[in-house]
Amino acid sequence: MDTTAAPAAQPRTASGGRLIGLLAASHLGPSLTVTVVAAVLAATAGRDTGGTALTASAVLTGQLSVGWCNDRADLRRDIATGRRDKPLVTGAVTPRTVATAALCALALCVPLSLVNGLSAGAVHLAGVALAWAYNLGVKRTPLSWLPYAAAFGLLPAFVTLGLPTHPWPPGWAMAAGALLGVGAHAANVLPDIEDDLTTGVRGLPQRLGARRARLMAAIPLLAASAVLVFGPSTPVGPPEWSGLAATGALAVAITLPPPSGPHSRLPFVAALLLALLDVALLVLRGGALA
Repeated sequence: MDTTAAPAAQPRTASGGRLIGLLAASHLGPSLTVTVVAAVLAATAGRDTGGTALTASAVLTGQLSVGWCNDRADLRRDIATGRRDKPLVTGAVTPRTVATAALCALALCVPLSLVNGLSAGAVHLAGVALAWAYNLGVKRTPLSWLPYAAAFGLLPAFVTLGLPTHPWPPGWAMAAGALLGVGAHAANVLPDIEDDLTTGVRGLPQRLGARRARLMAAIPLLAASAVLVFGPSTPVGPPEWSGLAATGALAVAITLPPPSGPHSRLPFVAALLLALLDVALLVLRGGALA
């Protein structure tokens, strides 16, 4: 992470404001979402209450470390593009505090991951390392999709390898996770493509441009839905068929030109909803993981 100082003109905030700023810089919403998904998957796959709590603790600390690393690494770019929604830009929290929090969360993540088992812990830490690598440089390359694909694909493995018999998850679960990761990466980039290009972030979605980036979001997310519905050997019921139909409609909404112009957030919102439906399908099929 670079050593850019916080904007000097910003006033010092009270401790409560700094705490709020620190939490906001952690990307708390996505961090909690991934943590809840991992915990639900662990419970449905057969881990007991203690094991589910250990899974959630490892994932939460890993996600928090990634979120803080992301905001700290992006500080120069966020200042250049005037991101007033970023606590580091507004001075609500200092760069040093965010960097320290990221490293502390990472330090906690290591033992919390390994206590789930050596193989499970190694898999989870590999996913966290990939996310840090994305933040620290891979996001600017044509391989920007790879950390997302690998980290999301490894999440079911972290869950199942923590079971008493340490099984690997079925291939459909890891494939769906990887597809979900690629689509989530493209969806996350959609609102910021122009700012990214201005500041030299040229990941694969940015290089493709807005229209093809929408396809990069829609196709993998829809493919993940199909894998989640048809991959497990268990019967496909009305909830699965309904989910697949909804994801198909959202995929079409993502790919169509936005009616309000290129700056519309409609494709991003549709992609976010599609990703959430995929997560719901993954949880719904979680009992077939082990």
